[in-house]
Amino acid sequence: MSILETIHSSADIKELDRDQLGQLCSELRQFEIDSIAKTGGHLASNLGTVELTLAIHRVYDTEKDRLVFDVGHQSYTHKIITGRRDAFHTLRQFGGLSGFPKPNESVNDAFIAGHASNSVSVALGMARARTLRNADYDVVALIGDGALTGGLAYEGLSDAASSGEPLVIILNDNNMSISENVGGMSRLLQALRIKPGYVNFKKWFRSISKRSRWIYDMVHRTKEWLKSRILPSNVFSEMGLYYLGPVDGHNLDQLENAIRLARDLEKPVLLHVITRKGKGCSYAEAHPDKYHGVGSFDPVSGELTASGVSFSDKVGEYLCQLAEADERISVVTAAMAGGTGTECFAAKFPERFFDIGIAEGHAVAMAAGMAKQGMVPVFAVYSSFLQRGFDMMIHDVSLQGLHVVFCVDRAGLVGSDGETHHGIFDISYLRTVPGMTVLCPASFQELHDMLTYAIQNVSGPVAIRYPRGGEGDYTDSHMSAETILRTGNDISIVCYGTMVNEALEAAELLQTQGIQAEIIKLGLVSPNAFEVTLQSMKKTGRLLAVEEVCAAGCVGSAILTAAAVSDVPVQQARLLNLGDGIIPHGTAGELRRLYGIDAAAIANTARELCAHIPEAL
Repeated sequence: MSILETIHSSADIKELDRDQLGQLCSELRQFEIDSIAKTGGHLASNLGTVELTLAIHRVYDTEKDRLVFDVGHQSYTHKIITGRRDAFHTLRQFGGLSGFPKPNESVNDAFIAGHASNSVSVALGMARARTLRNADYDVVALIGDGALTGGLAYEGLSDAASSGEPLVIILNDNNMSISENVGGMSRLLQALRIKPGYVNFKKWFRSISKRSRWIYDMVHRTKEWLKSRILPSNVFSEMGLYYLGPVDGHNLDQLENAIRLARDLEKPVLLHVITRKGKGCSYAEAHPDKYHGVGSFDPVSGELTASGVSFSDKVGEYLCQLAEADERISVVTAAMAGGTGTECFAAKFPERFFDIGIAEGHAVAMAAGMAKQGMVPVFAVYSSFLQRGFDMMIHDVSLQGLHVVFCVDRAGLVGSDGETHHGIFDISYLRTVPGMTVLCPASFQELHDMLTYAIQNVSGPVAIRYPRGGEGDYTDSHMSAETILRTGNDISIVCYGTMVNEALEAAELLQTQGIQAEIIKLGLVSPNAFEVTLQSMKKTGRLLAVEEVCAAGCVGSAILTAAAVSDVPVQQARLLNLGDGIIPHGTAGELRRLYGIDAAAIANTARELCAHIPEAL
């Protein structure tokens, strides 16, 4: 029996000796490689934190103590050793384990984590709750250096430093977010990495200081003098955090000793740990960005399963074409050049490409400044991450009517990353931004035409939202705000984006049962007076609006409002969408079926609305 097979909780980790721990690290890495090769997931980040995770579990009991992950894509080892190994083959599969920490999955998961830079704030809140309730547990936040490019992290660090709350913040420093880190904090951490002797000195000092007060005072003064020379000045100490490190993140003895020391100080401590992303896997170590988040792959060679051309790929291609003729076009991304397909733009126009780290609010405000001075900035960003820049969209972009183009990637259901990453709220918040034009391409050609229009013809803020993956059977291009793709007299079915494929398939099903559905594709969801749609509703008397978004602020509700204002009589109406928008992980197809927005569900709902039509009986 392998050692891994005997591990079911933190308590089991504490029983192992050093040789067994070393073997367990090897077994965990191989287990993760073999499993992720089948299910897909975050590979390099988890391989890099195996020893760190075990050391944390040697010191803490995560059933009681609170371990708060930042982003959480490095939580696989934690999941495996806390009773979920046998279910790990279901990772990111519908009904299976989440790829991120999830409290309703295990008591060992302290907090949901899918976006970056919030862990220190959350952990400090838990520490303060502990104090106020006179509870007995420890709190530790695990944050990566990539997350330190986000401003929220500094809000948490600043407050934690002055709080006096016993709290350990472990900085996992691998010089990477998804791609290589950027910015001034990255340079500061590089300076700190070259001073590894401080922790050893700290351990010696603690042993000396226990003997007498006068020795403590003398050594403390000596320590502070040496500290100023051993370590460069760093922002953490100057904030008021007790800085420890850097520590070798792959040396279990050093890690465990340093974490115990940090815990026992009973004050806000930042422990700086150096790890290597992809550790123990040659291809992941060589290309940590490529193997950050992967689909299925060959576990021996690392060869990735080929995927088709995506909307993201096409955005990068089209932006390069447009930028050839227009030197005002620049591209901004928030540590997601690969994910948003803009790596090609970075290679071709490096002087006009800006990766600003995980700082979406900064990205929007910076783009506003560029637009104010005559550039045409394009911010390529995932839908769920753009939420973090909502204030700046209104205050910095909208109020001045600035021409910033938002390429909103991963709009709609994203599949296996689940509720933290589904892009199903953007319609709600984008439509509330004054002056915002929102375009929804349904095909690659429409994406090209709408992107060109957004850059060359729109004068104010404009968002183009498109899904993860590629186009469906619909490959035409209609630039109109509303286009009737199929005529019918019985019911008006309204859709936009790639949901047009489900609607057209539903119309075929309905036709076999004698129901003629009129399919209206919206290319523009805001602003839109819905004139074509209202005319269709006057004819059919029925509306079925199909959207891969949450119910609040959906386009269907706007259409019904427009109908009421225009005195358009509506006999029957139904809005098919994703309800409150809290949607689990699974494939997009599985989730559309589950939530009733696939072709079959559309057809069934249309039949219900048209039940009295003789031909449908």
